Amino acid sequence: MVDPDSIATAAHPGNADIDWEEFDAADYFEHNYMSLHWEDAQVIRLVADFFARTAPPARRPRAIDVGTGANLYPAMAMLPFASEIVLYERARTSRLWLGEQLRQPAASWPEFWASISGGRPAYDGIVRPLEQLGRTARVTKGNLFELDPDQYDMGTMFFVAESITTRDDEFQRGIGCFVGALTAGAPFAAAFMRKSSGYFVAGRPFPACYVTEDDVARCLSEVATQVEVQVIGSQQLRDGYDGMIVAHGHKR
Repeated sequence: MVDPDSIATAAHPGNADIDWEEFDAADYFEHNYMSLHWEDAQVIRLVADFFARTAPPARRPRAIDVGTGANLYPAMAMLPFASEIVLYERARTSRLWLGEQLRQPAASWPEFWASISGGRPAYDGIVRPLEQLGRTARVTKGNLFELDPDQYDMGTMFFVAESITTRDDEFQRGIGCFVGALTAGAPFAAAFMRKSSGYFVAGRPFPACYVTEDDVARCLSEVATQVEVQVIGSQQLRDGYDGMIVAHGHKR
C-alpha cells in the first residue's frame, strides 16, 4: 500500500506528526468546491442513490460526517433522513470555517444540492436545503481515532482516512473507528483518493496513505456488511492520485 514517492512520507509518517491547525479550509474549498467537478458529481450519484434506497424514511436518525473539512456535500446527502448531523472536525480553523458556511453558505453549494436531489423523490421535500442544513448540522470538535462506538444511525467519511497519514495501520484503524461509531445495521458511505501520494493545501504538504479499492474492501469487510466498492476515473483535480473510490454498506 505504500508509494515510495509519496509527499513528506519521511517527515510526516503518522497522523500525530501533523499540525492540523495549518490546514487552510478556505484554500481547500477554493481549489475543490468552488464549482461541481465531474468526479464529485459521480461520487454524489453513487452516494445519493444508496441513501435514497436504504436510509429509513420513517425514523429520524442521528447522523455524523467525519472529518468534514471544507466539504458540505456528504452532510447534504444525509439531510432528508437525519434530525441531527454532527460535522465532526479536528482542526479549529476548519471548525470556524464550517460555522461560517452554515451561517452564510458559499454560492456553489446549490449546484451540489441540485446534483444530490435531482431525480430522487427522497430529497424532493426539502425546499431550502442550505437553511435546513444550518438548523440540522452541528460542528463538533473531535479526532477520528477517539470516536465513541455505537452512537450514530448513519454516517459519511469522505477523503479522510487515507488523507491524514502515510501509515497503513492508521488507515485501517480510521475505517474501523468510523464504522464503529455507528449503530448496528446503520448505512454509511465513504470516499477515498485512489493511490494518493500526498497533497498540498495553501502551499503546505500533507500526507496520504496509498490505497486501492482492494484495500478499502478488505478493511470494510472486517466491520461492515453489504459493502459495495466502486472506482471513479481521475479527472486530475490535483496532482498525485489516480481516481476516487466510493464505498457504501451497513455496519455489521
